Amino acid sequence: MLSRSSCMFSTTRETLPWSSSTYPISQSSSPSTAASEIPSSSLGRRGKRVVFMAVRINRINHRKLPKNLRNPRRPKLPPDMDYSFKRVFIEDADEITQQPTIDTSTAADEEIDEDLEVEVEETIWESDEMEAISSLFKGRIPQKPGKLNRERPLPLPLPYKIRPLGLPTPKRFSNVSRQSISKQVYKNPTFLIGLAKEIQGLSKEENVSKVLSKWGPFLRKGSLSLTIRELGYLGLPERALQTFCWMKKQPHLFPDDHVLASTIEVLAGSNELKVPFDLDKFTGLASRSVYEAMLRGFIKGGSLKLALKLLSIAKGCNRVLGTGVYAKLILELGKDPDKSTLVLALLEELAARDDLDLTPQDCTAIMKICIRLGRFEIVEGLYDWFRKSGGNPNVVMYTTLIHCRYSANKYREALAMLWEMEASNCLFDLPAYRVVIKLFVALNDVSRAVRYFSKLKEAGFGPTFDIYCSLVKIYMASGRMAKCEDIRKEAEMAGFRLDEHRMSKLQQ
Repeated sequence: MLSRSSCMFSTTRETLPWSSSTYPISQSSSPSTAASEIPSSSLGRRGKRVVFMAVRINRINHRKLPKNLRNPRRPKLPPDMDYSFKRVFIEDADEITQQPTIDTSTAADEEIDEDLEVEVEETIWESDEMEAISSLFKGRIPQKPGKLNRERPLPLPLPYKIRPLGLPTPKRFSNVSRQSISKQVYKNPTFLIGLAKEIQGLSKEENVSKVLSKWGPFLRKGSLSLTIRELGYLGLPERALQTFCWMKKQPHLFPDDHVLASTIEVLAGSNELKVPFDLDKFTGLASRSVYEAMLRGFIKGGSLKLALKLLSIAKGCNRVLGTGVYAKLILELGKDPDKSTLVLALLEELAARDDLDLTPQDCTAIMKICIRLGRFEIVEGLYDWFRKSGGNPNVVMYTTLIHCRYSANKYREALAMLWEMEASNCLFDLPAYRVVIKLFVALNDVSRAVRYFSKLKEAGFGPTFDIYCSLVKIYMASGRMAKCEDIRKEAEMAGFRLDEHRMSKLQQ
C-alpha cells in the first residue's frame, strides 16, 4: 500500500536520468515542478527492466491569512508633546556632545507636525502664564511687587456666633479659679441671693450683721442691691432696711445710689416708707434713679395718688423721667375705668416726648389699656411707631393687634395681621389661638376654625371654656348638631359643663 507521501520504487540496477536518486518531499520545490519532472504513473516492460513508480501529487490548501497578519497594526505613536512650551537646558560647552542627526521622518509625521504647529500658533500664552508655568520647575511662584501682603476676605459668620438683638453679648472665658474671692462673689447673683436667704433664716433677735460681717471685705459698691431686692420679694422690708443701715457703716460700700434706690423701692412697695409733708423738698436733691425707684415703689404698692404727686413735682421741676415709668402708671390707672381721663392725659404727655423709648412689654401693656378704653387708633399708631423704630413684634403684640381689630369689627384687617404673623414664623401660644378662633367664628369660617382648633391640640395646649363655646356656636350656626354634641362631650371630659341654658344662649 502506498503512503500519502511521494514515493518511488526501482527494480533495476540501471541508473536512469530521472532515477539516479530518490526524490524526497523536501527537495520538491513545488507541486507543478514535481509533476513536470516525474510522471504521475509509469508501467512498462523493456526487456528485463521494469520500473514501478508511484507519485502522489501534494495538494496544498491555500488558506487565507488572519487579519492581524494581512494588515499588521502600525506601531504605537509616542505621546503628543506639548509644543506650546519648550524647556531649554543650558549646560557647559564641554559637556555638550554633538551627535549626527538621522532624518527618519515620514510624510505622515510631517503632516502631524504641521497640524501641531497650527494648534500651537492658535494658542497664545501671556507673559504671566509663561512665568507661572516656568516657576513650577524652578520652585516657589514669585509674587508680583506691590502685593506682598495679600488681604484675605473676612471669614463667614458662624451661626452660633450670630446672636439676636436684645440679648447680652457673650463674655470672654476667664479662669475663675485664679480670680480673687472678691471678684468671684461681689456680683455673683447666686451668692447675693444666697445672702438674702441666710438673712431670712435669722431669728428676730439676731441682726443682719451676723451674716454680712463675714462677707463685708469681699463686697463692693452695688453688690447688696440685688440682696435688698430679694429681701423685698421675700416680704422682709425690715431686713432690707437693716441691710441698708449696716451698709452705711461700711466706708468702702457707702454712698451708693443703686442700693439706696433698691431700698426705697422695697419700702415704698410695701407701704413702709414714711413720706414727709414737704415731699417736693425731700425729693429735690434725689437723683433720677432714686426718684424713679420711689415712683415705681408707689405704683407697685398701690399708692397711685403719691405716684401722681411725684409725677407732677417732676414736671414742675422740669425733671425728665423714663418712659417706662409712664407705662407702668398707665397700666395701673387703666384698671380703673373711672380714671380714663388721667390715662389719656398721660398718653398725650407720652406722645409729646421726642425721646420715646418703650420696650415691647411696655408697648403691649399700653395697647391693652387703649383697647379696654376703645381707643383703637392709638393702638394702631403705637404699632406703626414700634415698627418704624426697628422693633420686631412678638407673639403678644401680634395677638394684641388681632384682638384690637377684632374688637373694632375689622375682621379683614385682623385676618391680614394673622397672615403677617404666620409669615414671620411666630409661634402661637394659647391666647393667640383663642383670639384667632374667635376671629374665624366671627367670619363664619368653619374649616379654618376647626383647623386652628386641631393645631391648638397638636401644640399640646388644652382648650379653654370659651374656645369650646366658640366651636359650639359656629357649629350651631352651620346646622351641624352632631358636631355640637361631640364638642359638648369633649368639653365635659375636660371638666367643663355646657348645660342646656348655656347651649340655648349660644344658639341665640
